[in-house]
Amino acid sequence: MLRLLLLQVLASCLWLGHSEVVTSFESCPEFFYAGTTPNNGLNPKNPAWICQRFRNQYHYATLYDRDNRIPVYSAYKYEPGDVKKPPEWWLVEPQLIDKNLNLKEMEWDRVLIEQHEISPDKIKESQAVPDDYKGLKGLDRGHLCPNGHMKTSDSKMATFTLTNIVPQDSSLNNGKWRTYEHQKMMGKTKDCNSTYVVTGAVPGKTKVSKDRVNRPSHIWSAACCLGEDTEPKDAWGAIAENNRNRVELLSLGDLEKRLTDLYGETVTLFNNACPRKQSSHSH
Repeated sequence: MLRLLLLQVLASCLWLGHSEVVTSFESCPEFFYAGTTPNNGLNPKNPAWICQRFRNQYHYATLYDRDNRIPVYSAYKYEPGDVKKPPEWWLVEPQLIDKNLNLKEMEWDRVLIEQHEISPDKIKESQAVPDDYKGLKGLDRGHLCPNGHMKTSDSKMATFTLTNIVPQDSSLNNGKWRTYEHQKMMGKTKDCNSTYVVTGAVPGKTKVSKDRVNRPSHIWSAACCLGEDTEPKDAWGAIAENNRNRVELLSLGDLEKRLTDLYGETVTLFNNACPRKQSSHSH
């Protein structure tokens, strides 16, 4: 009887969308312009939809590829703040381990091991762990949602979860991609009332860390800028091969076409109101 009651309670919780790794982003639609998520063209075989929750608050949303152990994309509102960067304490996602754990937010792996008696091997089955990124040559832990685009200490800290990280070419991460994330985004958003961003990684043909973690072939990002009337007035994209220090800036429409070729499925990243045309150039 008790078991039946527990199942009913669990079912009602799932129905209400309280479980944070769910089958949609129904708990956190606010990170997508007009609540419109990218279409299914990006979906991997074994996806997890994560409303990234830290200290009892949502900070951004991530579609995670369980098989490749990297995020497909992270979606967020661009709200850079001048709070200093937090220490790099890397978090993992308990709900990927077992949705019945009833741990609704990201956590440090040592807490899961010491306080919840979850074995390191059990954590490793479902996702990348800090050890996967130790000693990688020429590769960094590349954020899809960067801490520099977040406003508060908690939201910056929330970006340091391995469900938001891919193995990114070090020269790109510290070079042109950083320039895009900080200088270009600041310039392009100066007349925007608010800006929605989706940043992703195209799975590559190689894996690192004993074949556990996919090394993406490309890193990409798209933005939709809203004016004073909260209507989209501009949109753009950026893409980089993940083995060289070069970023190409292009229109949202051209980025969607490029991703359609790379993924082999039609890709749309934003609500149709976001403009698809714009002059393209690279730097």
